[in-house]
Amino acid sequence: MRLVIRNDYDDVSAWIAHYIKERINQFKPTEAHPFVLGLPSGSSPILLFKRLIEFYKAGEISFKHVVTFNMDEYIGIPKTHKESYYTYTHTHFFKNVDIQKKNINLLNGNASDLEAECRRYERKIIRVGGIELFLCGVGPDGHFAFNEPGSSLKSRTRIKTLAYESIVANSRFFSGDISKVPKAALTVGVATVMDAREVCIIITGAHKSVALAKCIEEGVNHMWTVSAIQMHAKALIVCDEDATMELHVKTVKYFKSIEQVHRLLIGKANLGLQGELLAPEATISKSSHEKGHQLFIRHLLDSVSVEDDDDDTPRLKKRRR
Repeated sequence: MRLVIRNDYDDVSAWIAHYIKERINQFKPTEAHPFVLGLPSGSSPILLFKRLIEFYKAGEISFKHVVTFNMDEYIGIPKTHKESYYTYTHTHFFKNVDIQKKNINLLNGNASDLEAECRRYERKIIRVGGIELFLCGVGPDGHFAFNEPGSSLKSRTRIKTLAYESIVANSRFFSGDISKVPKAALTVGVATVMDAREVCIIITGAHKSVALAKCIEEGVNHMWTVSAIQMHAKALIVCDEDATMELHVKTVKYFKSIEQVHRLLIGKANLGLQGELLAPEATISKSSHEKGHQLFIRHLLDSVSVEDDDDDTPRLKKRRR
């Protein structure tokens, strides 16, 4: 599992947008071999959508051969309703890039047979070769998509009753009136998301810090469905500093130290986008390794100084700033 910690929501959004851009460009999608991207809804991805649109307008990325699957859709409101996830994704993303209409996949919350619609969605994912990268937002109670607390970790796309907390949270999109919020939705399942070749979780804000702690520091638990990410072979969580408030200090320091090792000891040139080592350690030049080692030591010494004990044994003490 990778945990990337950035200062705030803006930095998190910028980091993920850049990551998605690079993943798609390195994949080099074609019509016969498209990049398949799972997309969330809610407020978490709005700014990263904006960043991706900026990359597109700057000519740094094309979505022509990107196939998307939305995570969920409300049941019972018109497709064109201003708060449907169909409208949401078109407004914030699709209409602003060159994605082809045939490559956009959304659940139909008004289908005559909702269970058949869920089965159709699962089959379509399989037909396109599976999802390459699934991007997920997370609620304060640790749910992603509408996989509310208590959802089966083997669940597939299905009809789901919304938890009261989700209805209250989503009421902000319905003029604060919970009576207007749909009480059920179609949603991809936990297992549907876990089948993706890579999963990227966005968690920002102090109000989601408990969810992050449950995900990172405790065991897999169906009451905190985001914790299922622990079982994924390529799990990436990107959060801001506020979201780390409930984590142990040593946990935060550990994941930050991994980034320091990558940057200062191994070197960017020797690492792939997903953090993998591009070459055996032996092939990393000695001069590059030594330079990185010196930088790393300098970084450590910037925050500590040597102070003599009474027994003349040097020890390290944090500098006061």
